Amino acid sequence: MKTRPQIVGTPLERIEDHRLLTGKARFVDDIHIEGMLHAAIVRSPVAHGLLKGVDTQVARRMPGVHGVFSAEDIARDFGGVVPRIAIRAIRIPELEPIEQWAIATKKVRYVGEPIAVVVADSPAEAEDAADQVTFEIESLEPVTGWRQSAAGTSPLFDLPVTNRAITYTAIKGNARDCQGAYTRKERFRVQRHSGFPMETRGLLAVWESNAQRMTVYGAAKVPFFARRTLAAAMRLPLDAVDMIEVDVGGSFGMRGEFYPEDFLVPFASKRLNRPVKWIEDRRESLLGSNHSREMESELEIVCEANGRVLALRGSVAVDAGAYVRAAGVIPGRFVALMLSGPYDIPNIHVESVLYLTNKAPVGTYRGPGLFEADFFRERLFDCAARDLGIDPVQFRRVNLVEESQMPYRLATLDFPEETDELDSGNYRATLDQCMREFGWQEKIGLQGRLIDGKYNGLAVGCFIDGGAGGLKEHARIELENDGQVTVYVGSASVGQGLVTILTQIAADALQLPVERIRILHGSTTYLKEGVGSGYSRSTVMGGSVVLLAVEELKRRMRDAAAKKLGCSPDEIKFERDLVMTAGEKKLGWEQLGSLGLAAEVEFVNHHHTFAYGAAAAHVAVDPRTGKVDLIDYFTLEDLGRVINPLTARGQAVGAAVQGLGGVFLENLYYDADGQLLSGTLADYMMPTATDFPSVRAEAIGLCPSPHNPLGAKGGGEGGVIPVGGVIVNAIAAALVTMKIDPKELPLTPEALWSLIQSADGRSSV
Repeated sequence: MKTRPQIVGTPLERIEDHRLLTGKARFVDDIHIEGMLHAAIVRSPVAHGLLKGVDTQVARRMPGVHGVFSAEDIARDFGGVVPRIAIRAIRIPELEPIEQWAIATKKVRYVGEPIAVVVADSPAEAEDAADQVTFEIESLEPVTGWRQSAAGTSPLFDLPVTNRAITYTAIKGNARDCQGAYTRKERFRVQRHSGFPMETRGLLAVWESNAQRMTVYGAAKVPFFARRTLAAAMRLPLDAVDMIEVDVGGSFGMRGEFYPEDFLVPFASKRLNRPVKWIEDRRESLLGSNHSREMESELEIVCEANGRVLALRGSVAVDAGAYVRAAGVIPGRFVALMLSGPYDIPNIHVESVLYLTNKAPVGTYRGPGLFEADFFRERLFDCAARDLGIDPVQFRRVNLVEESQMPYRLATLDFPEETDELDSGNYRATLDQCMREFGWQEKIGLQGRLIDGKYNGLAVGCFIDGGAGGLKEHARIELENDGQVTVYVGSASVGQGLVTILTQIAADALQLPVERIRILHGSTTYLKEGVGSGYSRSTVMGGSVVLLAVEELKRRMRDAAAKKLGCSPDEIKFERDLVMTAGEKKLGWEQLGSLGLAAEVEFVNHHHTFAYGAAAAHVAVDPRTGKVDLIDYFTLEDLGRVINPLTARGQAVGAAVQGLGGVFLENLYYDADGQLLSGTLADYMMPTATDFPSVRAEAIGLCPSPHNPLGAKGGGEGGVIPVGGVIVNAIAAALVTMKIDPKELPLTPEALWSLIQSADGRSSV
């Protein structure tokens, strides 16, 4: 049988890019519906206080205003109760008391919390009227850090343990009693920052009173969860709500979760019986969209004299912000669960405590908890290797999980109990390949050397990247009249190249050219159920369900063709010329297209995948200014099976640059009054295309995952995970003669310069 060249594994250019680059994209703000109104959100300027009252009378009389709604107005429609935002990930009863209300009721808990929504003919009129909404807030002491939260002097909620949301404990072996030849305890801290997508959040809600139906444009990431949440909050039947996915200008974990506005805007549309649009401005995005990363650890490592790690133990304090919403527990869970990374550590005991503070709630941001865990662990590893006089590369090599140990069990986590396993991999092989392609041996002579007034430093680190979350995914496939194939999938497109990847998978399985495949995704109108994107799941889960859908369609095509040709289905074969043969008989796909052949399937997977890899960096530090030049950065990741090397490489490079922004620039900084001081792009520094030009990446398919038919592993987050540990270790190696050990991010030029000035060895500068 003749077959087409394999499409999976080739660097196919992104199918969706032509439309995006030629201005044919359709973002939510591009959608205009006759009679559309515009919403503006009135937000609390106070971080913590009792909300005594909201006066909307003046605003209601402003030109163009159609409605102004506070908690009192909303509660009136829902039996005196304001709906709350359900937790999406790992929802347990202990967290329900600290779920966020859709609008502030008796208390405000962070600057930016919604306290009213204004709807008018234009955005400007809505904003003008929002300025006329007045309110009385009796200020309370703001809680602006986890230590203050732990002290419990200013409770945010009535909780048994004041301001402590939950404690997760990861346990393996007996780390508490473990003894060894060497121990070292250190504190490390990662600052609060966020995904900051190019396109801010936005939605357009359309209530059809005759049909009693709500349609919301602007869904992203998890549209089916958003549909369930909105239907429950508005007390509508599930089939009366649809979430429509349009183009999305980035997500990185934060876009697409359910926020207060995702209820408030549809509520306003239903109340006014008019379409209502809301587009978040950049300050609102910085104030209220999910933050992430802010953690501080105190960890102790126990080693044998040869560097073999016996135990990791300690605690991590997570600043969770004012509420637990959406997937806000995930960073705190993953930092404990994944702290050991790709290393064989027999004894682990780590507590991760989520503390409530008067800041915006946290959520997931690309590599949630894993970026932080890698920074903590890899910094501790380099400190231990230096103390023991062991080469840091050899220190890692001796501790990596062996291929023969797979599947390898990680620590067990509680609330609820979770035990995960690394599925497959040759971790030493990727480390060795990374070092070869980075040119480690050629560069190692530069370690610590002063060249042209700058100290050079090298470092390497290893990482894992969990994927395939969400248990299942759904798809429907249809053979069209013209012989083309349309695939509907529950996965969502958030800029990761979903259409390209799924097209390649479907085209390969069907032996069709990519032009004959059409992928439709995300919107709840396509399927009865679906999950979406996140947790590096789009390729693994979406791709696997597409593969199953293709197989089921081919089975039905065989049966239909056999009936038409008067033969057994076993005699039917598929060939590249878009015909099927049984002996000398042939039948075109177009002839079967009129039969309405279709299949709807789901792919169920109870196992996560674990991509893995290594990264290496070469930096040059100017001790006079604290400025760090990135000379070279290379990351290598085994994705089990690489569907598209071009998009995989692009994902890794983009993720690495995000990580570099977190290392050097980005910081959501609050003052003692709970006011965000970095609420504009003049204060919140972002990496640009010219800041880090020397980033290289490669994806390989060395060890397929045994848990899905593709053998693929999620690769959307691996690029960001090792960056903090690798870069800061390289800086420490450059300044080793000054005995400088950076332990906090961001490592801005000012922060590094201050460390250099205070170092014992500063006279050598």
